[in-house]
Amino acid sequence: MKFISTRSSQENGSPVSFAEAVLNCIADDGGMYVPAYEEDLSRWILYMTEDTSFQSIAGALTSSLIHEEFSPIISEAIAMQAFPFSPELKKLDESHYVLELFHGKTGCYKDFGISYLASCLEHILLMQNKKAVVLAVTNGETGASIANAFRGKKHLKAVLLYTKGTMRYINDADCVWNGGNILPVEVDGTEAECFNIVRSVYSDRAFVKKHNLTLANTVNIGRVLPLSFCYMYAFSRLKAHVAGDIFYSVDAGNYGNLAAGLYSWKFSLPVNGFITNCTNSLVADSFDKCCVMDSMVPLHKRSVADPANPSNIERIEQVFQANPMLMKSLIFPAPVTTEDRIKACKDAFIKYGYVMDPETAAAYAAAEKRASLITADDGVVVLVARNHPALSAETIRKWCGEVPVLPADMAQFYKSMEPVRRIAADRSEIIKLLDEVEAAE
Repeated sequence: MKFISTRSSQENGSPVSFAEAVLNCIADDGGMYVPAYEEDLSRWILYMTEDTSFQSIAGALTSSLIHEEFSPIISEAIAMQAFPFSPELKKLDESHYVLELFHGKTGCYKDFGISYLASCLEHILLMQNKKAVVLAVTNGETGASIANAFRGKKHLKAVLLYTKGTMRYINDADCVWNGGNILPVEVDGTEAECFNIVRSVYSDRAFVKKHNLTLANTVNIGRVLPLSFCYMYAFSRLKAHVAGDIFYSVDAGNYGNLAAGLYSWKFSLPVNGFITNCTNSLVADSFDKCCVMDSMVPLHKRSVADPANPSNIERIEQVFQANPMLMKSLIFPAPVTTEDRIKACKDAFIKYGYVMDPETAAAYAAAEKRASLITADDGVVVLVARNHPALSAETIRKWCGEVPVLPADMAQFYKSMEPVRRIAADRSEIIKLLDEVEAAE
């Protein structure tokens, strides 16, 4: 499979390899990389059963999608190394299921994308005899996931920027000053200042190439693509039990999960639609149909893709570039208020004894508002659960009185840590850090 920029088309785009897309992340025209064409994976999807492991699904789909670059053996190795964990599909009732994406090492859905990206990058860099550095602004979840996924990688280093007081536990043996490949740094500034520094660094394309910098957020297609495998996994567990329509309901977030779901559809996954909560970017119009507000601004007049805090709305637009009207029959937004989330969280706990994090509660609330769509043909809805509810324990306690507990093996990643390195919120300080990392080779 080849990849093109969201600001290109099959006719005028310059397709690149998967390796180039994940290493460079942002195209020269400022767009985000996306699959250049549809891929029929139906023979793989229909072959999978409830007994097919997630590792096998990820390995087979990697091989079928990126066979020009990865042999079946390498594809299997990437999946085996990336996924010592798996999603889980749970049935709530005859019409509601939950696809849990929080069974990774840190209890965060980001584990699936980051772990796969790290495994792919390590194999690509090994084959190219190169090394690369990830520069990332992190919070507790993102930092924990990157530190765990990148640990011990021979060709990768990660520079993690934390704002004051937000650094979480990283094994000292994994840190650069002890011969490891992780450099956690506390920045004396706000998250917005950290984002601006990263934007400034990545705006200097010559500097980026000199240090072989890449990104681990969802501007990188290597973070989004593996989430499509999770939808394939869910279908492998559903297809023997569901005769009607299948919908997926997902919290909007930065639209990474929705984009991944749409890619699974483009790869021939049987699905009848995607439900999500409305945002300022994606709403239901006066006819109750999906509308992307950004579409009013031509792509060539937009700013470059944000390397620090990306949105995947442009990827969603690109999926429907050839037929914008199709979006209205596949994506179904619903307005969800904070009160709706609270009610959904309470209802799920009372009705099913199931504790939902706030994002899953939003997906449930949106699905309830679109219930007539789901039940019209004896359909089912799969709620995509992003994070372990214990990561929002205080919020959930207030909403439904339950206090979820994070398993001990996950909780270790969220212990507070005193920083060894501190820097001012200044671009020159980051430049020094990156020079230091390069000198340590």
